[in-house]
Amino acid sequence: MTDSMKITNIHDVVVLFAGDSGDGMQLAGNIFSTVSATAGNSISTFPDYPADIRAPQGSLTGVSGFQVHIGAEQVYTPGDKCDVLVAMNAAALKVDYSHAKPDATIIIDTDSFQAADLKKADFKTDDYLGEMGIDPDRVIACRLTQMVKDALADSGMDNKAVMKCRNMFALGLVCWLFDRDLNIAFNYLKEKFAKKPEIAEANIKVVQAGYDYGHNTHSSANNVHRIESKHKVPGRYMDITGNKATAYGLIAAAEKAGLKLYLGSYPITPATDILHELSKHKSLGVTTVQCEDEIAGCASAVGASFAGAMAVTSTSGPGICLKSEAMNLAVIMELPLVIIDVQRGGPATGLPTKSEQTDLLQVLFGRNGESPMPVIAATSPTDCFDAAYTACKMALEHMTPVVLMTDAYIANGSGAFRLPELDKYPAIKPPYVPDELKGSWTPYQRNADGVRYWAVPGREGFEHILGGLEKDNKTGAISTNPENHDLMTRLRKQKIDNIEVPDLEVLGDKDDADLLIVGFGGTYGHLHAAMDELRAEGHKVAMAHFKFISPLPKNTAEVLTKYNKVVVAEQNMGQLAAYLRMKIDGFVPRQFNEVKGQPFVVEELKEAFLHIMA
Repeated sequence: MTDSMKITNIHDVVVLFAGDSGDGMQLAGNIFSTVSATAGNSISTFPDYPADIRAPQGSLTGVSGFQVHIGAEQVYTPGDKCDVLVAMNAAALKVDYSHAKPDATIIIDTDSFQAADLKKADFKTDDYLGEMGIDPDRVIACRLTQMVKDALADSGMDNKAVMKCRNMFALGLVCWLFDRDLNIAFNYLKEKFAKKPEIAEANIKVVQAGYDYGHNTHSSANNVHRIESKHKVPGRYMDITGNKATAYGLIAAAEKAGLKLYLGSYPITPATDILHELSKHKSLGVTTVQCEDEIAGCASAVGASFAGAMAVTSTSGPGICLKSEAMNLAVIMELPLVIIDVQRGGPATGLPTKSEQTDLLQVLFGRNGESPMPVIAATSPTDCFDAAYTACKMALEHMTPVVLMTDAYIANGSGAFRLPELDKYPAIKPPYVPDELKGSWTPYQRNADGVRYWAVPGREGFEHILGGLEKDNKTGAISTNPENHDLMTRLRKQKIDNIEVPDLEVLGDKDDADLLIVGFGGTYGHLHAAMDELRAEGHKVAMAHFKFISPLPKNTAEVLTKYNKVVVAEQNMGQLAAYLRMKIDGFVPRQFNEVKGQPFVVEELKEAFLHIMA
């Protein structure tokens, strides 16, 4: 850094990398967020990519984006609007300029704004900045493509391979703009391309070229910004996506319980990354099977559970429809099973790459018969680790299938994750049948908590048969006795009701709020940010967010009936609100509902909540 450079400390910044779906925006964004998380910043990310397998190059429908919000202190959302927009082509500028703040810095590759590019992006003239009302003084316009070609002129790489490195130039320029440590990015690339060191070196060279361009030309009014780290808890941090955190939480729970982990799954957006990640960890006792369909994925997991494994199946909403019969089989057999539902837009194929919260009533009630099942909803990408661990503990200790809900937003998004200390996590103790019951034990004999004992096949004297037909409570034989069926139905329900979950916590102005904001799952960050901003403006606002949905926390009715005005905000048409009305006598909340496939916008939430308070 030269003496003439001015370094300004700022609290937070939002950067949006946008380009063609083949421009590597997800990778550039991931590396920038990793660099920032490793430096100790809080981060929240939002990858937004098209559902097309490969949209026409340079088209408006093929724009892929990755937005990252980095802060000195806790950040809860990827940000409503960006401070820096990297537009790798004309289509990216056309699509994503609406997501930029009025004073945002715009970085463009002028080599991708030629006449043909402008035509594909539906520009009417060659004055694309004027056409969009963009002040040229806010634009860092550079011949990015040509500079990448120059940097790799002696590499021996063909033009196609060279063009794949363009995203790294943009990454280097943004790293310069925010005084990031390039060594972290270099190490990331060396690890990612460990089997292709020549590719790693080419990308590293281009990152450095982008950084040097910013440094040497003093772009953006000679200002470099630095976001200091203010982590309150010391430790090792990494950038982690929700899907990867989910996978790690499953591995940790299986290790804690002393069990092998089994995943039976069928590829489906946006849950497939869980299968991909777990398949890398055979050395940790993980078995993954990519089954022929969703039904087989769940059915194989039921079989693995009967055999004594920590059994999991992963999917999204369409797969939950198909898995429902096998899920019900686990209910009546009273076997531990974790079903992961990474929600996406529906119905049917719907919006495969977008996010919703529209599966709630399906996972609560979408099965035949009385089939109670615990439901947990992770609240953030990093919370997916704890949520997965808790789901496994609940399933194993209460001999029941458990649904873990995430969604595309938090599954694909990432946060700064403090590496956990497993010895500080609670023990997991499955209710194995005690040896003293040998000879007298029957399959549905229960412990003091009403939980069926688990007899893993292979234990002499505990041979048994389970199945989908109702069984006699005492003998375990098939039974159609009406009194027995009524009893078994009530026992299965009571077992779920007996599960202890943490009380519902109220944040903000919990004693005198004029409005209580209620949500569940992945909307936590946006609702928290809306509450914080309203309180900063002098309004009395509180928030209660559900992670445990079935069973509900015991203080739910007490909390929700305490406030005169309550709004339930969710990315569906009112499923949580309907469920809470069913569970709590006289509870009639206001509602805020959106089904756009996109995360909430904090400013829109604030406007709606102010209207309710008024």
